[in-house]
Amino acid sequence: MRKIETKAAWLAAHSPLYACPVCAAPLAVSGTSLLCENGHRYDLAKKGTVNFLAKPVATEYTSEMLAARRRVLQAGLFTPFLQAIAAQLRTSDSLLDIGCGEGTPTAMLSNSVAAAVGFDISAPAIQLAGGLTTSAAFCVADLAHLPFVAHRFDVITDLFSPGAYAEFDRVLKPGGRVLKIVPTGGYLRELREGLYAGTAKASYSNADVKARFLAHYPAASVTPITYDWPVNATSFADVVTMTPLSWQAPAANRAALIANPPAAIHVAVELLATNV
Repeated sequence: MRKIETKAAWLAAHSPLYACPVCAAPLAVSGTSLLCENGHRYDLAKKGTVNFLAKPVATEYTSEMLAARRRVLQAGLFTPFLQAIAAQLRTSDSLLDIGCGEGTPTAMLSNSVAAAVGFDISAPAIQLAGGLTTSAAFCVADLAHLPFVAHRFDVITDLFSPGAYAEFDRVLKPGGRVLKIVPTGGYLRELREGLYAGTAKASYSNADVKARFLAHYPAASVTPITYDWPVNATSFADVVTMTPLSWQAPAANRAALIANPPAAIHVAVELLATNV
């Protein structure tokens, strides 16, 4: 069976899942398409993904960046905090991964739950995600207008992405959970200090992001997770390439940093966890 047919069968088995982004009616599987009662149609791509955006959205996620991110994540950069998230999942859970990028974290977390869906606004990222061997489903969608039926998911995971908390609440089941990873000032500090030495960007605080989350979910727990991840010249160059930290960095600083890789990079995040 082709991947498009496999994913169509998976979507049919897990319906209702998607809601039409035009009229909000539930979408039903018909062959390898999704149809709503008002005639809106969304065709699955060859890899079984679906695009819910009315028009393409330009992002800074290049194919080079996405490929580097795939290599780094499959090598284990995020594995310790993904394991911390997985420890809070149940085998009966349905999971939605916010801003999933090229899909590696979603695929890893899908092994701990009954069903997993990842979405991103970047069509190239979702195309790459569709090539993974995983039960997880992937779609191109807008965080502010999630194309899912109400009260569908047991848990939302959010790794470094913005939060649309009213939408989170809408698509979560009663008693659902939000597991959000936010960077602290020490996250990838070797990159931040090397790329932006002597400027305000050389330091970072997550205070505003965390305060907004805790204002919406005041009972949330906050768990710090820190570790050092060994790198060599090749993997460090991939880390520099894959992170948005490097997007606005001077080219000379970026080249100098890649030419002098550290032995390890520091990962310092906080896991914010709550019930809603």
